[in-house]
Amino acid sequence: MLPGLESSGLPEDAIEVGRILDAWGVKGWVKILPHSASSEALFTSVRWFLQPPEAKHRPGFDAFAGTVILTVSESKTHSDSVVAKFEGIDDRTPAEALRGARIFVPRSAFPKAGKDEYYWVDLLGLNVLNREGVALGCVRDLMATGPHSVLCVEYTDEGQTLERMIPFVAAYVDGVDLPGKTINVDWQPDY
Repeated sequence: MLPGLESSGLPEDAIEVGRILDAWGVKGWVKILPHSASSEALFTSVRWFLQPPEAKHRPGFDAFAGTVILTVSESKTHSDSVVAKFEGIDDRTPAEALRGARIFVPRSAFPKAGKDEYYWVDLLGLNVLNREGVALGCVRDLMATGPHSVLCVEYTDEGQTLERMIPFVAAYVDGVDLPGKTINVDWQPDY
């Protein structure tokens, strides 16, 4: 196992927030692809839980097995990604070995969302209903399009699983009820 890694279990409320893309520089930094347009969850947690990449993404990964914890000594935004430095990893070779590792942080470490702000992970699985009470499907993913996010809503029609896209903006979203697990929208099934 690489230096600086400590074996651990994954917290019950762990959320995958990114993936290590590659080494960054020669002093042990890594470049990270965050799974969200906002990287606040990465910046607020000083201990990240890492798991190996799925085998199809990086066959032969051998930096570690299971779940490990790394302590983040420094992290910052760089261009369209995040770069981070871990305690105990001081040169490029061990940083390269982490390529593909998945990064998790406990949901409890996320900063509190502002009024009418939601973490994508909290929207996944919510049922989408229009103003007439028609069920439009279930949120399976979100997509960042630049100016706004788009709900990717999965539904079934005549035995086929299909997807509809609904812009996640106030013009179409009437409200989000997290406890009720619903999103109410001004959207018709035939849009």
